[in-house]
Amino acid sequence: MTYGAYRTGGSALTERALREEFVRIGQLMHTRGYVTATDGNISARLDADHFLATPSGLSKGFMTPDQMVVIGWDGKPVGASRYGAARDLKPSSEMLLHLEAYRQRPDVKALVHAHPPIAVALSIAGVPIAPCLLPEVIVTLGSIPTTEYATPASPEGATVIREVIANHDAVMLQRHGSVTVGATPFDAYLKLEKLEHAADITFRLLQIGRELPFPSGAVEKLIGKREDAGLMLPGQREELERTCGVCQLSGRCPAPKKD
Repeated sequence: MTYGAYRTGGSALTERALREEFVRIGQLMHTRGYVTATDGNISARLDADHFLATPSGLSKGFMTPDQMVVIGWDGKPVGASRYGAARDLKPSSEMLLHLEAYRQRPDVKALVHAHPPIAVALSIAGVPIAPCLLPEVIVTLGSIPTTEYATPASPEGATVIREVIANHDAVMLQRHGSVTVGATPFDAYLKLEKLEHAADITFRLLQIGRELPFPSGAVEKLIGKREDAGLMLPGQREELERTCGVCQLSGRCPAPKKD
């Protein structure tokens, strides 16, 4: 059984095309060191009630299209996933996290979860990734928050992701890994690349021991570009202005709380 065509921006990816895309993305994640062993997972919406997911217990660098599993909102395999090459395979152990992201973001069509090493190291050190440092991050991702710690492959993952995924496309799970979402699996994967690249630059700046601020007015322009591109999520402008100190210039800073 196959499900409805996966649509994005007027084009469509069939379930078969999504399965093949999962394989390619898994290979990229494995080759670039974003996952090791059997880590990481990928998912995508097939229709209102079904999702395609990578199987648990397999290296993401060596999957085949017919090993992907179709699940419903309960996280259990349905249809052809109970037969053939996927018969004895279970969906990713992190599917509760994936499903929570889809509940909170009806606009999201795909999710990639990986363990990028530099970004994970920064999350353990308590260092934010590229806070108001990189123009590309401000425009394309906005900001990259880190959640509270949650036991991997447990319902806790869905709990800690619930609030932050509502207004972010890239999130770090403390001590665990990244979550990136997008219009397609490849879109979500590219955000993973950008997240780890931003983490690498953040780490190098820590080694150098200093950084230069943006020129006056530059951050406001970048925030405007993100907004003009239709990428701004609810509450994100205010968050960026607050984090980057722009609200002090615009007069939109919240009044300090009185003791």
